[in-house]
Amino acid sequence: MIKSDRFAIISDIIMFCYFLALEFYTLGDVMTLLLKQIFAFFKLLNSDTGENSLAIGLSLGIILGFSPMLSLQTILVFILLFFFRIQMGAAFLSAFFFKLIAFLIDPLADQLGRAILENPSYRSLFVELYNMPIVPLTRFNNSIVMGSGVLGFIFALIGFFIFRVMIFKYRELILNRFKKTLIWKSFAATAIYKWYSTYDSLYGKH
Repeated sequence: MIKSDRFAIISDIIMFCYFLALEFYTLGDVMTLLLKQIFAFFKLLNSDTGENSLAIGLSLGIILGFSPMLSLQTILVFILLFFFRIQMGAAFLSAFFFKLIAFLIDPLADQLGRAILENPSYRSLFVELYNMPIVPLTRFNNSIVMGSGVLGFIFALIGFFIFRVMIFKYRELILNRFKKTLIWKSFAATAIYKWYSTYDSLYGKH
């Protein structure tokens, strides 16, 4: 197709950057980052603030879960996570869960994507988009990617408001009551909780 060479070159550049990053960051570094962010997620979830940061992170995780790993939309989400005050642990956990959901509804996404891509009214628009420099990196011309992208975007918008309400309800109905129980008081006295508290005091900033 037109400009397929340019698309291939840009894809190769992304792959090169990916493998270059692997030279500087070991698997241990990545796992440490994930662990730190997951701890930060639970810390913020069990606090009295940060509901917007958590809700946005969970919503962006939906987009990650419904997007291909090597795609423009995934890169844009990671840029938002790194440069704005958005809870990354929430995004990672949400992405893991919704990646499974996206896999299960692939047939539905494929049908939706085909209906959009094969619509004659959009044909000239898609041809123009495909011939732009970076847009093909979204892989929108794939029916499953297109359908998953539309569903993921819709779910993310709705999810933000649902997640925000769920966070408030969790803190009000579950967390406050649970902290008053004997189970929580006993757990707070264990070595595991003390280790977590020590880890949190050293690495808990987010």
